[in-house]
Amino acid sequence: MKVILLQDVKDLGKKYEVKEVKNGHARNFLIPQGLVKPATKESLKWLEVQKKTEEAKAEEDLKKAQASASNIDGQELMIFVKIGGKGELFEKINTQKISDSLKEIGFDVKKNQIELLEPIAELGEFPVRIKLPHNLEAEIKIIVVAEKTNVEEEEE
Repeated sequence: MKVILLQDVKDLGKKYEVKEVKNGHARNFLIPQGLVKPATKESLKWLEVQKKTEEAKAEEDLKKAQASASNIDGQELMIFVKIGGKGELFEKINTQKISDSLKEIGFDVKKNQIELLEPIAELGEFPVRIKLPHNLEAEIKIIVVAEKTNVEEEEE
């Protein structure tokens, strides 16, 4: 029996593929579970429409990801941190802190998309790579700056 897979099925195939399976397996397991539907003329026409819709959606997602990558690429992000008397940071800059700072300026980047080998533990400028959907990448510059305290402002 020919069937259309409605989702990925282990050891059978990927979503929207047409496969040949045994009648009993299709009628007793695959169809009742909602994993497949019989490959009739009508369902094959439906399949073509679904594939075109999926392609259009994937193309739109790619365009959005490309636009996002071009917008974020080259951005400079200043992060203010408190420092101790010897110039050491009170907190390290990790992927969560970078993600939160990017969200504040309008970029929705998750912390697992940020490539940071180890948290930043000193003042300065650091290049950071961001992995976006569709294998796109962007690079931003993180600038870690000392936060001014009231004591420092009074001394000036």
